[in-house]
Amino acid sequence: MTLLEAAVLGVVQGLTEFLPISSTAHLRIVPALLGWEDPGAAYSAVIQLGTVVAVLAYFWKDIFRLTRGFLRGLVDRKPFGTEDSRLAWFVGLGTIPIAVVGLLFKSAIKTSLRSLYVIAASLIVLAIVLFIVERLASHKRTLAEMTLKDGLIIGLWQALALIPGSSRSGTTITGGLSLGLRREDAARYSFLLSIPATTLAGLLELKELFEATSRPSTAALVVGTVVSFIAGIAAISGLLRFVKTRSMFTFVVYRIALGVLLLGLLGAGVLQP
Repeated sequence: MTLLEAAVLGVVQGLTEFLPISSTAHLRIVPALLGWEDPGAAYSAVIQLGTVVAVLAYFWKDIFRLTRGFLRGLVDRKPFGTEDSRLAWFVGLGTIPIAVVGLLFKSAIKTSLRSLYVIAASLIVLAIVLFIVERLASHKRTLAEMTLKDGLIIGLWQALALIPGSSRSGTTITGGLSLGLRREDAARYSFLLSIPATTLAGLLELKELFEATSRPSTAALVVGTVVSFIAGIAAISGLLRFVKTRSMFTFVVYRIALGVLLLGLLGAGVLQP
């Protein structure tokens, strides 16, 4: 992998990690269209650490407040006593489903499920689900009104993101909207929920990547991660501004168009699954 390829993949990762259009899909599609080798699930997971740092940097005040609320709740023996302590618990417990499913289906996620046919189908199916949820949702509830049940349900939605093409932000935002959350609250919670899952996945894959006999250079990993951080900051800021005044319909159209295009290229033999 050249440094140019690493930089391009970093931009793709950073921009698409937080938009509901699937970073995994784009990290699989872009190299295929450019004639590059598939960087693999491990490389994709490692450069996700750049987007994790982007979330930490952008939401550091929220994270500090949630951490303080969590610790204060433990000391006062009232773990769900405040909004901050509740959200901290929701994020932690909501991470369990994706961790369990990820460990159980780790091999398939890295191999057979990375097929471009699977990615195309996931892009289209979740777009339809997102469209239905967007139309039926009330868009009235805030994070302060979330319950433990809500946190666990969104956590289950996040586990669906292990299917390449689904999009972690796409599934969690859809889950939040289905529970009546406002778009900006669903997006904000999606970003906070991403921290434990993507951090753990990135660190585990980083360990395995450095133990492998064939791997990208350290320079390629660093470049991809740093660029994904910069692009991630831009994507977070842009999406939060976007959802305050607009619906998710733009992303629905994009996902369906990309999925159909991908199926067409596969059918014409331009791309290999």
